[in-house]
Amino acid sequence: MVNTSMWLKALRVIPQISKTEWNALDVISRWLIATRAAVFIMTATAAAIGGLLAYRAGTFSWDLFILCLLGIVMAHASNNLLNDLVDHRKGIDKDNYYRSLYGPQPLEHGLLSMKGFLTYLFVTLGIALAIGVYLVVVTGIGAFWLLGAGLFFLLFYTWPLKYFGLGEPSVILVWGPLMVGGTYFVVSGGQWDNWVVLLSLVYALGPTTVLFGKHTDKLPEDKAKGVRTLPVVIGQKAARISTIGFWLLQYGFIIALVLTGRLGPAMLIVLFAIPKFIWASKIFLKPRPTSKPEGPSGEGWPLYLVSHAFIYNRVFGMLFLLGLIVDVVLYKLGFVWTLNF
Repeated sequence: MVNTSMWLKALRVIPQISKTEWNALDVISRWLIATRAAVFIMTATAAAIGGLLAYRAGTFSWDLFILCLLGIVMAHASNNLLNDLVDHRKGIDKDNYYRSLYGPQPLEHGLLSMKGFLTYLFVTLGIALAIGVYLVVVTGIGAFWLLGAGLFFLLFYTWPLKYFGLGEPSVILVWGPLMVGGTYFVVSGGQWDNWVVLLSLVYALGPTTVLFGKHTDKLPEDKAKGVRTLPVVIGQKAARISTIGFWLLQYGFIIALVLTGRLGPAMLIVLFAIPKFIWASKIFLKPRPTSKPEGPSGEGWPLYLVSHAFIYNRVFGMLFLLGLIVDVVLYKLGFVWTLNF
């Protein structure tokens, strides 16, 4: 039976669910839960930014944009499934490992057989690849290199990149030049602009801080399992301070782009995220609690730093997107922002 309420829930949060409840769900609900669809909002926002920049440049195709959006969401879903498969095979998720506590792990919790899980993975990856190949055919060789880079990070993020402190830098490249820049390239029919890459990096810092929060949350467990994420390499305090630094960099880059005339002052709407930035920074300035805190900050435990990073990133990302929409509309109406020093 179709359960649209579960679809919406799975797109907002990672639901806790029993085997009995899982068995009663429709296939779409199961797929959304298995792929951790709540985080797809970051990928969809990246595609929207790339599409808006293509429209601003004067070339936009709805067909190509929708395909690009679907393709990178399916690629993200494939990576999440592959991450579960690799960690399950390597024994990382055994013995109540951190990731097994905050949400369902289809293989580790026995929700899916290996055959069923591989079906989810191959169908999802097949859709992503089919879209990618089609976009290469209609866009040209540039899209081929983007597809190849995307496949590299999809296949090798979980291992070896994540295991050697390279997962976080990979996310900056994936959510920046590959997702935002790639969408811009495809939707604009093959155009490339270096300032689009710079703006894509501003956005990509957001998803990177979410990953920093997650890997800092499970730092002790990763260290014990031999998973050397960047927070494991640099330590908890440095990881928490780095996260705040990335958030500050986002503001700095946007202000610089406005002052240089690359973006209009509408982008300064992101400054309305500052109260949320202060709220999240206060959390990250303190060592992570060793036990569940009382009150709202303890909701979703053992998710803690990642929850606060995700909430802040969602606010900043939506304001970023809203500012860009207003900027594009004003630009199309002829209001071009320039500042002479």
